[in-house]
Amino acid sequence: MLSSYRQIFDAPGSLAFSATGFVSRLPISMTGVGIITMLSQLRGSYGVAGAVSAVMALSAAAIGPQISRLVDRHGQRRIAVPCTAVTTASTVALLLCARSGAPDWTLFVCAIGMGTMVSTGALVRARWAHLYRRDTTKLHTAYALESVVDEIIFIVGPILSIGLATSLFPEAGVLLAAVFLALGVLLFTAQRGTEPPVHERGHEAPGSAIRSPGLRVLMLTFIATGAIFGSVEVVTVGFAQAQGHKAAASLVLAVYALGSAVAGTVFGALRPRGTAERRFQTGVGVMAVTMVPLVLAALWCTGPVGLVAVGAALFVSGLSIAPTMITTMGLVERLVPPAQLTEGMSWTTTGLALGVAGGSWAAGVLVDAAGAAAGYRVPLLAAVFALLVALIGGRWLRPASGADAPEPVSAAH
Repeated sequence: MLSSYRQIFDAPGSLAFSATGFVSRLPISMTGVGIITMLSQLRGSYGVAGAVSAVMALSAAAIGPQISRLVDRHGQRRIAVPCTAVTTASTVALLLCARSGAPDWTLFVCAIGMGTMVSTGALVRARWAHLYRRDTTKLHTAYALESVVDEIIFIVGPILSIGLATSLFPEAGVLLAAVFLALGVLLFTAQRGTEPPVHERGHEAPGSAIRSPGLRVLMLTFIATGAIFGSVEVVTVGFAQAQGHKAAASLVLAVYALGSAVAGTVFGALRPRGTAERRFQTGVGVMAVTMVPLVLAALWCTGPVGLVAVGAALFVSGLSIAPTMITTMGLVERLVPPAQLTEGMSWTTTGLALGVAGGSWAAGVLVDAAGAAAGYRVPLLAAVFALLVALIGGRWLRPASGADAPEPVSAAH
């Protein structure tokens, strides 16, 4: 299995851009939960904390695809660096406003500016696609690697963010996220040798990538998936606090990501079977079914036992995440032209951001009104909606050339 992953790093510079991409993506898992932890301590309300996090996600959803379109047209370095400067400045402003007791509306203004965070995950995957577009086996493994990296990020990030915020000072997690973002993007964009060339758009890529019906299905499904992630994050912090162990929320969320990382590692080394759209539907279905034990565990168990039960349920639910994400990236690569690949991948990220925004807000309101245990109903409903969209929209997930046969193992030998 390890040999499959080792082979993808034969390309010069691949290890460097993947490693620096890891650093620059850490803020994805640190910022939202860091804002929630910080503001719940400084302002005493999960509603406000969830709303600020949601506004940041909504801003990213609106701005992110436009940034990615600029990346496709002008190159990664020329766009990512200035966008990161704006994000970092907005983050520093948020920390100052939170610490100084500024009015709540200033927090929302800063959160809007933080939405300019570039989707480094899409930039990394675009580099892998540029390297291995003609070798579907290596590209599948590369996408699997990056999905596993995403899950490691969601293991390490919340532990750092929540742990620092609860043990040092409330702003510590968000502050470290800003440092990782600025440093990581500068190191990543310095890897010029592996940066994909700018494509001539011409007749190959008219309009926006979102005009693809299949991409719209993926985005809508990912809105619901993002609602799962955002609500789980908020509710788990609240649930851990209700059990008297708020700092343990980072460990519970890490277990969720660990389940995904384990499944993604195994899935990436296997030869995909069946059609990509069917694998996608199966993954979303498993995600929905495994939300039920989570709701039951939160309602029936309390104290340390409740945290263990919720963690176990989240681990099982996490097993479906990475394989679904890996399949999704492969679908995007098949559904949009090369000149729009970064934008196409960014739309899935946008869907996640929109879902995280709605899920964070809904979960925060429900936790404040009915308690943390009831909050887990939000990810359950979101998962059911995701499954319905995936099933109804499956016919649009086939490319125009779209045979129903399994994807080829390799197109280059």
